[in-house]
Amino acid sequence: MSRIPEKVHELTVGQLSARSGAAVSALHFYEAKGLIHSRRTSGNQRRYGRDTLRRVAFIRAAQRVGIPLATIREALAELPEERTPTREDWARLSEAWRTELDDRIAQLNRLRDHLTDCIGCGCLSLKSCVLSNPDDIHGEQQAGSRLMREKR
Repeated sequence: MSRIPEKVHELTVGQLSARSGAAVSALHFYEAKGLIHSRRTSGNQRRYGRDTLRRVAFIRAAQRVGIPLATIREALAELPEERTPTREDWARLSEAWRTELDDRIAQLNRLRDHLTDCIGCGCLSLKSCVLSNPDDIHGEQQAGSRLMREKR
């Protein structure tokens, strides 16, 4: 992997891809979603600031733990433009996601603990399913296994 000389303040999409490990198509997608920004040259080529490398690393790390892109975009909007985010910036942003991740972990643990009970149960009425319908809370509304836990 080639190093970017210190005097180079902007990266082509190819350089950003090579350095970040993200596909060019992913970088275009991130830009279309407002997660990263570029400027266009007179030849309509994208140029990215060096700080975009850290932003892409942050986006990819957040995606790996299941943070939605809309949430990532909101977090990145809090960061100063054209300044490489600091460790404190990242710590502040990631702390806000801790509760959400803890909730997901707890939900996955419950699923794991009750999975054995669910295999082959065929609870089409959902009257006794401890995962989808604890205490038959959906029994008054409708029957069937199509009910999913909704985000509150």
